[in-house]
Amino acid sequence: MPCPAAIGFRAHSGWAAAVAITGTNGVPAVVLRRRIQMMAPGVAGPSQPYHAAVGLEIREAEQAIANCAARAAALATAGLRRMVEDLEQLGHRAAGCGLLLASGRPLPPLEKILASHPLLHTAEGELFREALRAAAQQCGLPLIKVKERELFTRAAANLNLPSAQLERNLAAMGKAIGPPWRQDEKFAALAAWLALSRR
Repeated sequence: MPCPAAIGFRAHSGWAAAVAITGTNGVPAVVLRRRIQMMAPGVAGPSQPYHAAVGLEIREAEQAIANCAARAAALATAGLRRMVEDLEQLGHRAAGCGLLLASGRPLPPLEKILASHPLLHTAEGELFREALRAAAQQCGLPLIKVKERELFTRAAANLNLPSAQLERNLAAMGKAIGPPWRQDEKFAALAAWLALSRR
């Protein structure tokens, strides 16, 4: 019987850190670690589509961003499908995903986004997180979402572990799999752990 695993994502402009974990006897372990590309340089469009749309006529900007969003979602779906297939080859069944979110404030109309440099970054982050949401849906995987600033508080409550123990467990996961094990991988692993606990 395949052992369930969950995949956590931490998105960036054009890519995401993805970590798959499984848990035996309540002890999580990393099974796979990937960088999912959501923009292929020179092929699938810019990794900062809102930045690239500054100065375009509004309808042209909308179309350019929509095209990038569609390509990002297609690439995210392909990357996630490969992870699911690789998990199956390793004897695991993908049971769900966890996605880290930003603050969650609704974005203003496109004209305001294009006029504000901080909002360009916010909108791009949301575009690539949306691509990962779409990928999970396309792959038929349940998705939990958690604001990054609430990650450790929520994990401590849901997993019934103090934050210090979560930190120790994350450090042990990294030691077992080896580098790279930066904040991206740690946070993605914790999002995956939350998803695994909810299955």
